[in-house]
Parts: sequence; C-alpha cells; structure tokens
Amino acid sequence: MSGDARELDPSEGEEGGGRGPWQMSMEMNGVSGEGGKGPGMMNGTDTLNSTSSSAAAAHRKKPQYGKNKMQGSTAANRAPRALFCLRLNNPIRRAALSIVEWKYPFTCKISSCRVVNPFQWFPLTAAALRPFDIFILLAIFANCVALGVSIPFPEDDSNSTNHDLEQVEYVFLIIFTIETFMKILAYGLVMHPSSYIRNGWNLLDFVIVIVGLFSVVLEQVTHKPGESPHMGGKPGGLDVKALRAFRVLRPLRLVSGVPSLQIVLNSIMKAMVPLLHISLLVLFVIIIYAIIGLELFIGKMHKTCFFIGTDINVEDDPAPCAFAGHGRQCLVNGSECRGKWAGPNGGITNFDNFFFAMLTVFQCITMEGWTDVLYWMNDAMGYELPWVYFVSLVVFGSFFVLNLVLGVLSG
Repeated sequence: MSGDARELDPSEGEEGGGRGPWQMSMEMNGVSGEGGKGPGMMNGTDTLNSTSSSAAAAHRKKPQYGKNKMQGSTAANRAPRALFCLRLNNPIRRAALSIVEWKYPFTCKISSCRVVNPFQWFPLTAAALRPFDIFILLAIFANCVALGVSIPFPEDDSNSTNHDLEQVEYVFLIIFTIETFMKILAYGLVMHPSSYIRNGWNLLDFVIVIVGLFSVVLEQVTHKPGESPHMGGKPGGLDVKALRAFRVLRPLRLVSGVPSLQIVLNSIMKAMVPLLHISLLVLFVIIIYAIIGLELFIGKMHKTCFFIGTDINVEDDPAPCAFAGHGRQCLVNGSECRGKWAGPNGGITNFDNFFFAMLTVFQCITMEGWTDVLYWMNDAMGYELPWVYFVSLVVFGSFFVLNLVLGVLSG
C-alpha cells in the first residue's frame, strides 16, 4: 500500500511513544485522551444535566413567586379605610374580614382533594367557596323554597301557613342585612375600586336588602290597631304589598354567589352588541319579504266557500279558495267562492298591509305554523309563487339568519 493511502493505526502512537492525529486534535481542543474531559470543555451529558437542573430550579421558584405576588396584590386591593373611619388594623374590620374570608375547613385545593366514596362530593365542590358564602347560598335557597310554598289569596286573605312564612321572612331579612353590613365593614361601601357596591352583583344584593328593610319599616309605621300585621293592600294609603313583591328578586342573589352563573350572564351581556347587529339583519330580512309579500299576496286571504245566497260557511274550519286558476275550488253542491271573509286566524294572518305582512313573515321565520300559511296561500292562488316565496323565506331567514344568534352566543 502506498504512503498516501496507508491507514493510521491508533496503537502506533502508543507503541512508538508518539501521538496520533486524532489525539493531537483532541488535546488542542482541551480534551485529554485518558479521561475524555478537559478544563476547557464539558461533554454533552454534563451540559444537558446542568440545563435541566437550572430549569427545574427555576420551575420550583416560579410558583412561589406567583403565590407571593398574588397574596400581595390581594392585600393591596383592599380599601385602606371602610366607612371613612375603619382602617385595615381596626379590630372591628379585622373581625369582619376574618368572618367573610374564612376558608376553614375547606382549605384544600380542588386538585388535592380526594373523593373516598360517592357521598363525599360536597367538599370537592365547596373547596372553592368560603363557609360564609355557603351559608348565605343555603339561606337564599331556603328563602326561595319559602317563597314557593307561600300561597297568595284573593282579597288580602291569608292562612296560618302564610302567617308563619311571614315570620320566617323576618329571619331571612336579618340574615341578609347582617351579610351586607359585614361585607361593607370588610370592603368599604363605594369609594374604593374594590368596595362592596362597585361590584354589580353586590349592588343588586344591596338594593334588594334596602327595599326589604324599607317595606318592613313602612309596614310597621302604617300599621293600624286591630289589623293583621301582614295584611296586604294599601294600609295608610301606601301600597306596601307592591314593595314586598320585590322579594321575588332574591333568587337572583344566587348569581352573586355562584361564579359559574356570573360567567354565563356576563357572556350574555357582552354579546348584546353583536346580538343587536343580528337583530337589525333579521329586521332587514323581514321588511324585504314583507314588501314582496305585500305585492304578491294582497287581498288573497279573504275568499272562502259560502252556501249560495247565505253567509254560512261550508266548512267548520274555513280555508281560502280561488275564483279561478290553480287554487282550491268549492266542490260542494250549492256553494260558491266569494269574499267578505275575515281570513284565517281571525283575520290576523294576511298580507293586506305592511304591518300584518311583517307579522306573517315573522311567524314563518320562527317556523311556527309556516306550513299552514303556505297551504292557505296555495288554496288562494295556486302552487307556483307561494312555494318559491315561503321556502326561500324559511331557508334564508330561519336556517341562516336566526342561527347567527347561536353563533354569536357560542363565540
């Protein structure tokens, strides 16, 4: 073999006391031949280990930093003063905060709670709520049951059950008043951005409690001796019963205590502007089809079959007919097709003017009895134009335009 093509044996450098080209190259890069590691370079395994260890350390530190930041922001968002006089270190305000924000015994996270048997679902659900909130939700639910059990009587009559339920109403009003007062002491009334009334759902609760207190005070002031303390009507000239009707708003307080319901209602509120745009499009379609129907079908719904010489209808359920053409003919002996009939549905379903035409088109878009309107128009004038008109109205107006509402809500 020639000198240019001769193979280099790594053992030659060791036997002859020399070094091979590959060993010299490794030493120039700072890697020794024996250990494979030099002071100037680490191998790939050490590099990966150091990178993974640093990433793990950063991952361990990150949740702790986030937790501290969250706790600090919660303390910073509280109002420095409540009712202009109660600071954060005030014992009364600290007691209110400790009651309202008390988390025991539901201190575990949802991810760490373990369900041992099927009957232990409640702690898993209540882990995200405070005991104070759970007590208020149970009180609201019990108040809803009491409102449902109460039976109103005419002429301001009542019975013993309603009288007992009226006594229970005072208990619920006291509970909700204490809840409102505790939260005002804890968070402030209105001045700070995180105050009690700054939340819309809390404002609803506050208004319901104030109306309830006002109705009770007004009822006691206008009460006359000898009358039942819970008598309705207008004692003293004031309609206390109308104010007490605001109690039906108390079930809405469930929304303020259940975050998932707040998310649903907030989503609906945010979709109001896009829904307004969709409503304008629906109105535009109704107007166009009403104008077209007014041109095609005006006066077609007022002819039906009568006995000749009388105003007696041939059918028990009259339907339109046609003088000639492809419409329905009067086949009963002694009958004729003539006008002066109010029309189907008591004369409401017709295309005689713009407003009745819009009402008929809206009925067809909602697909409520649109086939009956189609068949009546077929009887009145034939099968050509009504099919094109009503089928296109349902396909475009109902299947496409109205379903845009679902698209907006899902988005």
